[in-house]
Amino acid sequence: MLAARCRQRSQLVRVSRRRFGVTDDEESHRGANDSLASMGRYRYVVCDAFTDVALAGNQVAVFTDAREIPEPQLQRLAKEMNFSETVFVYPPEADGHVKVRIFTPGNELPFAGHPILGAAFVLGGPLQLTEIRLETGAGVVPVRLEREGPRIVYGAMRQPPTTWEPFERRDELLAILGAEATDLPIELYRQGPGHVMVELTSADTVAALEPDFVALARLLTEGVDCFARDGGRWKSRVFVPGAGVNEDPATGSAAGPLALHLARHGRIAFGEEIEIAQGAEIGRPSTLYAVAHSPEDVDVGGSAVVVARGEFQL
Repeated sequence: MLAARCRQRSQLVRVSRRRFGVTDDEESHRGANDSLASMGRYRYVVCDAFTDVALAGNQVAVFTDAREIPEPQLQRLAKEMNFSETVFVYPPEADGHVKVRIFTPGNELPFAGHPILGAAFVLGGPLQLTEIRLETGAGVVPVRLEREGPRIVYGAMRQPPTTWEPFERRDELLAILGAEATDLPIELYRQGPGHVMVELTSADTVAALEPDFVALARLLTEGVDCFARDGGRWKSRVFVPGAGVNEDPATGSAAGPLALHLARHGRIAFGEEIEIAQGAEIGRPSTLYAVAHSPEDVDVGGSAVVVARGEFQL
């Protein structure tokens, strides 16, 4: 059983290969002649990921039972939500607790970081598991859950394998960003979504960036992660206009590759955890933690807050 709770009432999500339904008091009072009985009722939870404060971090909508949603409606619902990602939950097909599919407003992704963290908080809320396993298009992603009493306060995901390659259009990219890079190589990392890693000279330089988003979308469909050391943490801004997101407030699929990039090039040691600050410039401050134990073993973690529940009647 997977359940998600709120102050006013509880919503129960049962997960098995035979039954995967949502019940509550309202549904028990629906009569056979209720006009809503002929409608599809698709319930979702909104979670702010990579923050412990509501209305910060990165928003994700989690449809807790997507079995009855027609396939053509998945992309349309994600566009209607208009968050950077929306998650649809299904019964497991392999050795996970659930299967999830992740959509941006324009396309489906095999993996993305903040939707996985948000879904883990939503689905694992009342459970006493120390780990929830989510089946994704990039394989099973385990998320370790830490609690204070019944409340989850932190989740850390083991990320899918990452590849990297040189980015050949360095000068064009820097001209679009209006910035100068350091001597650290500019490389493209792929972990589901792709991100080009660009170290800049200071955190103030990162904060002051005003990219040409139209030109950036023409240059590449992947994201660009501009970062710099800021005392004991790293300042990061992630731009993905090619996917319809000019600036992302928290990017789990860039945080792991950033830790790996820094470790590969000697900025930090393998096994050293970094704290990443992102999203302040667009009013959604976020905090992410990442550690590359090795090139094949990368973890990303943070907190999340459930902020809303709703239902589509279609």
